[in-house]
Amino acid sequence: MLNSKLCQLLNIKYPILQGGMAWVATAELAAAVSNAGGLGLIGAGHMPPAALKAEIIKAKSLTDKPFGVNIMLMSPFVKEVMQVVIDERVAVVTTGAGNPGEYIPALKAIGTKVIPVVASVALARRLERVGIDAIIAEGMESGGHVGEVTTMTLVPLVADAVRVPVIAAGGIGDARGVVAALALGAQGVQIGTLFAASVECTAHPNYKAAIVKAKERSTIVNGISTGHPVRVIANKLTRDFAELEKNGATIEELDQLGVGKLKAAVRDGDVNYGSVMVGQIAGMITAIRPVDEIMQDIVQNIPRVFGELSQKI
Repeated sequence: MLNSKLCQLLNIKYPILQGGMAWVATAELAAAVSNAGGLGLIGAGHMPPAALKAEIIKAKSLTDKPFGVNIMLMSPFVKEVMQVVIDERVAVVTTGAGNPGEYIPALKAIGTKVIPVVASVALARRLERVGIDAIIAEGMESGGHVGEVTTMTLVPLVADAVRVPVIAAGGIGDARGVVAALALGAQGVQIGTLFAASVECTAHPNYKAAIVKAKERSTIVNGISTGHPVRVIANKLTRDFAELEKNGATIEELDQLGVGKLKAAVRDGDVNYGSVMVGQIAGMITAIRPVDEIMQDIVQNIPRVFGELSQKI
């Protein structure tokens, strides 16, 4: 049931990818997800190349399964980071905030699978033409940088528009979400916030506690006026940001307010004036659990969900 074309493409047991969350998705988390049968990802964010290489080497020491790296194409180190990925022969690269086209020939030459994250049908079609292997269609329910379309709407539209496998992301946190994604036309899912609330995640305990404490309306989208909207848990930082927007602050002033705030939340545990990037699915998360327990809970409940569906029809 779960041995989809995506599993064969990525050489994984379950069609479940872990989100490449900057500062959150370290080697420890990526390796744990890969060891549990999914595809773990290291979130490169704005990492310098030497730091990313160290994370990749650490991940290799923790798992013999395939794992990937998520690369933000707006990173000032993107070319150097891509070279590290090529040198280390990373199995999968997911990308955000741009077009990975110029890097695809070198990545394909070593067998790396390239999977961009998209928030629109137009971008999905454009990227399919440059030779990507699959697409992550990410709805606005997700944490961090978001688009304007919900997962329920975006996934079937993208699935109908492209021929490569589609991976659904945004608002998925249990077996019901996986089954729904498959029904919408996806061949797999990407899960972020749920894995952030895991034992193996190295984020500060305050950050993980904020996820467990959150309800379905705890997150808001900040930064719409800057052109880079971000879903975060509402706190003093978001209130100050909204006040600046209301008073006509420039984009530069708004961007400056956010500098270093994700690291402050994830690494330093400042959940009051840090940027706590999590998805709406946080409202369903009630405990910090080991990655393998999270994975098995999802996988073992998928047949039950399918069975309940058949009884309702």
